[in-house]
Amino acid sequence: MLTVNDLYDLSHTAAGDYLKGFTYPWEALSGIKQLIVRLGEGLGDDYEQVKPQVWVHKTATVAPTAFLGAPCIIGAGTEVRHCAFVRGSALVGENCVVGNSVELKNVILFDNVQVPHYNYVGDSILGYKSHMGAGSLTSNVKSDKTLVVVKSGSEEMPTGLKKFGAMLGDHVEVGCNSVLNPGTVIGPNTNIYPTSCVRGVVPPASIWKTGGVVVPKKSN
Repeated sequence: MLTVNDLYDLSHTAAGDYLKGFTYPWEALSGIKQLIVRLGEGLGDDYEQVKPQVWVHKTATVAPTAFLGAPCIIGAGTEVRHCAFVRGSALVGENCVVGNSVELKNVILFDNVQVPHYNYVGDSILGYKSHMGAGSLTSNVKSDKTLVVVKSGSEEMPTGLKKFGAMLGDHVEVGCNSVLNPGTVIGPNTNIYPTSCVRGVVPPASIWKTGGVVVPKKSN
């Protein structure tokens, strides 16, 4: 449940070939900046380089109050709303929403991802059609500043990373005002209740409910 292939359909991101080179998605975090520069230099006429190492598709909409830090790529049909703060190293896919007062840093957003209101997403990868409700955040550094460990039940997987937010699989829904603690991995098609404090590995096709109770979704 933790691998790149378990979490993501790689046909929905320009980072697909890059991610194929890793077993676990967090292994890709350290190379996102270099990936964006490499991809950006090969983009065609459909993109404009609005400033050094910042590429925006001609069909994307960027509010005049938004800040786009280098390097970053904003994909086709994506909307970057007022006062969004893209600090840099952000690969934003097609038809995404980066909303008001949202901050992005060292991230890959697959196509059709929505982070529309007051979200912080750092050192994270968000899968196809994943959505973070208003005020939901990725916490990417532990309070004691030790290296992040992915925990699944009694099993622990060291990552060697000091900064690691969350890995969201495809079609994940995160409820409003939730916090995803460092090293959180959420399987595809899973829902997180609003105001949740999430940590560890959440199985696919499940629901994280109040108090951290996890139940499988009912099949239709």
